[in-house]
Amino acid sequence: MSRTVAIIGGGYGGSALAKALDHEADVVLIDPRDAFVNSAGSLRALTRPDWAGNLFFPYEQWLTRGTLIRERAASVDPGGVTLASGRRVEADHLVLATGSGYAYPAKPEADSADEILADLRRTHRELAKAERVLILGAGPVGLELAGEIREVWPHKRVTVVDPAEELLPGFRPELREDLHRRLGDLDIGVHLGTGLVAPPPAEPGRAGTFTVTTTGGQEITADIWFRAHGMRVNSDYLADDRLTPRTARGQVPVTESLTVRGYDHVHAIGDITDVAEAKMAGYAMQHAEVVARNIAARLRGERPTATYRPLPHPMILLPLGSRDGVGQLPTPDGPAVVPVETVVQYKGADLFTGRFAEQFGTA
Repeated sequence: MSRTVAIIGGGYGGSALAKALDHEADVVLIDPRDAFVNSAGSLRALTRPDWAGNLFFPYEQWLTRGTLIRERAASVDPGGVTLASGRRVEADHLVLATGSGYAYPAKPEADSADEILADLRRTHRELAKAERVLILGAGPVGLELAGEIREVWPHKRVTVVDPAEELLPGFRPELREDLHRRLGDLDIGVHLGTGLVAPPPAEPGRAGTFTVTTTGGQEITADIWFRAHGMRVNSDYLADDRLTPRTARGQVPVTESLTVRGYDHVHAIGDITDVAEAKMAGYAMQHAEVVARNIAARLRGERPTATYRPLPHPMILLPLGSRDGVGQLPTPDGPAVVPVETVVQYKGADLFTGRFAEQFGTA
């Protein structure tokens, strides 16, 4: 049985799958970076540069049998991957795991750990000079950034603006009420149902005093601002339709086995899939478990049987710094709001650093 598995993308899903199959198959992991980056910790790395080294788990430390190719995919077809350099990678099994992009600093832009650290330290110095911070976007990223800033600099004034009428729509009312209370206790200003008449004149992440006007007529003066919205699927390498057409959002249609529709040897996991659920790291890693089981079954000459079904209700762990936050998790009786201690224990304290150290064997 042919054993070459090409995994395009070394993020949460791709790295978990590569690790799971490292001793089962001939894994070829294609990613321009030199390390798995736990971007869930990026915002804390921005506010605490001495902590930032926890973001990285170099591929060479845990991909023991597999091969890393530090390039980007330019095109994929049923037989393999064509890289940006023109190099060709033939594969028996293909996995699309390129995830999504998001505004810096939530997802770093550089390809090497050293460059990412330099960017975060540079932005940290800019943020340290600012007394008033404006964050555009009141989703989980914007609120988490606000909480990290307030924990390190309790004196800074943090204001969050979003056109949405409410925080975390779709979650239980008691969670949203608790979130509003905690944001108030942290003295984080939240302006909902309004946008800006014009964008800030400065670049995001650069210190410099400015004043903007909301669509409601309120003026806000700040010394720095950050964008916390605008997720985009990383699927441009599929634009030639040599493998599959994409949805209007740039996602890939998949079956309940997470195979790309029309194929039994091509899979997709994480944000690139059209699975009807929030795009979160935890779900991508669950996708990886399903695909790992199915590919391993095929390698043994067996019929793959693992399937993935999204949860009927959304879940979230939203830290507001290392000691505060809100959360909602699934239970047999439906979604339940969890206490702050649960949020801190499972995410807020170390932002999954310990989990990945155990997963990759670097603890």
